[in-house]
Amino acid sequence: MTQSATLEAPEETARPVNRNTIAWFELPVRDLARATRFYEHIFQTRLLTNDQFPGLAMFPRRDAHAVTGALIEIHPASHESDAPRNLCGQPSTDGAVVYLSCDGQLDAVVRRARSAGATLIEEVAQIPGGIGYSAQFRDLDGNRIGLHAAF
Repeated sequence: MTQSATLEAPEETARPVNRNTIAWFELPVRDLARATRFYEHIFQTRLLTNDQFPGLAMFPRRDAHAVTGALIEIHPASHESDAPRNLCGQPSTDGAVVYLSCDGQLDAVVRRARSAGATLIEEVAQIPGGIGYSAQFRDLDGNRIGLHAAF
């Protein structure tokens, strides 16, 4: 039987500690410009880009401690050494589901997603235990995306 390693808590620092289980997510997309327009439309926000990180469009943080993530453009596999690497996998409806927050806007986000070409996989439903409401759709690249609203 193998004993697992124990990570010790870091010493206190001036930086706030991230208390979320999730720290970052990446959604693979085939066409970053199209996917950016889609997500900006449905969430009525601007995704952030930076020339230091080409092929990436980040969801804005709601506050300094909020978890966020990005759309990341994938490229076909290539044997050329200078070709962009596909570190994020392929768009999929299988596996983990990322839930994006849309408090107070769940119905509107679902409507905008449908009108922009998304396929609704799960209708809006109340989550037991007072956790809120959720829905799921398949985006233009084939990713299964969850939506969550606390109210």
